[in-house]
Amino acid sequence: MAKRNNLSRRSFLAASALTGTAPMFLPSSAKGANERLNVGVIGVGGRGAADLAAMGGENVVALCDTDKNRLTGAGQRHPNADQYTDYRKLIDRNDIDAVVIATPDHQHAPATVRALRSGKHVYCEKPLTHTVEEARVITQLTKKMKLATQMGTQNHEHPGYLRLVELLETKAVGQVSEVHIITDRPGQWWPQGMDRPAKSEAIPSNIEWDTWLGPAKQRPYHSAYLPFKWRGWWDFGCGAVGDMAIHLMDPTYWGLKLGGVVKVSSEGPTPNPHSAPTWMITKFSFGQRKDYAPVDVYWYEGEAKVPESIASSLPMNGSMFIGEKGTIACAHGQHPVVTLNDKDSEFKAPDQYLPDSPGHHAQWINACKTGSRTGSNFEYAGPFTEIVLLGNIAYRVGDEIEFNPKRFKITNNDQANGMLSKEYRKGWEI
Repeated sequence: MAKRNNLSRRSFLAASALTGTAPMFLPSSAKGANERLNVGVIGVGGRGAADLAAMGGENVVALCDTDKNRLTGAGQRHPNADQYTDYRKLIDRNDIDAVVIATPDHQHAPATVRALRSGKHVYCEKPLTHTVEEARVITQLTKKMKLATQMGTQNHEHPGYLRLVELLETKAVGQVSEVHIITDRPGQWWPQGMDRPAKSEAIPSNIEWDTWLGPAKQRPYHSAYLPFKWRGWWDFGCGAVGDMAIHLMDPTYWGLKLGGVVKVSSEGPTPNPHSAPTWMITKFSFGQRKDYAPVDVYWYEGEAKVPESIASSLPMNGSMFIGEKGTIACAHGQHPVVTLNDKDSEFKAPDQYLPDSPGHHAQWINACKTGSRTGSNFEYAGPFTEIVLLGNIAYRVGDEIEFNPKRFKITNNDQANGMLSKEYRKGWEI
């Protein structure tokens, strides 16, 4: 087991003050840029497998998964790492500098909060949380703990998205009044619109079912829930909004400085109390934000149909911005395309000013060691997640809701306001 760096936080701060090189925050591990982090990875299948691979240059000392087959496979690639099926035991180790969290959505906040409180840097897959309240708790805790954090929106600083944000920040097509964003998920990716299974199944020998449930209420095991199919069940996932709006709406949130009081309305099939819908259209309405005009952001998922007037211009799994002087269209992970209303005008893009990213994981790893910036840190990702998850609440209550972030309250619907939070099983609270 690797030893934790013994340089104290106090001596590190004193040395930084003397040299004038104090970092943005004080890394709890106080490691040099060329030292290896002691990393624990929670969830080693699916996205977790990719996250684990990205930790290859660091010292992976612990692995955790409730699927023992996946855990064994990951252990073969990291034979010196200790193995766990309960992430609480991994996080409670005092020799780990940083943790990567790639669990189902309902486990994100309990694991993240526990890790931050124990002084560990955190990389957490998207969506950052399962509820709006969890996002607020993590945002506030991140400000207090001053650790390196990153939400797993891997294309946050893709060159195409950087150029898109520059176009929006410089108002290259004038004030934007409408944004349209679409995904084809869930589609064939995972099932939604279902009732809970009426029967139970035998728990496979490789699955730690009770630990997989974690903070969720007890229910019998059924293969309808995992692997990956959990995303469509309200108790475990956030549907297509949590999977793809958190990606596709990211440059809109960043470039148009979304925030303040927001009105949200959603339509779709009759809500099912157990699972997300097969399609949904959500409208987020934002007022004036400093020098940004009021804007309506429309979200389309699954089988939802977009208006004919924009259907040919809106790229699947992408976004379109309607401005005073023209439109911008951008597919996910691609470069934006500008179309001016005045066909005789020549468009000149603004000079590039947002710095290139070394890569989403590399950016976080460097921040853990040096205190440098991360683009999707939790102080950014928390408020963004709050907005995105409001779409599901509006859909489930079947009415327009108004959320005031300063008061942390849905001001016009008590039922919806109660859905900002949830209950947790004992031992899994945040």
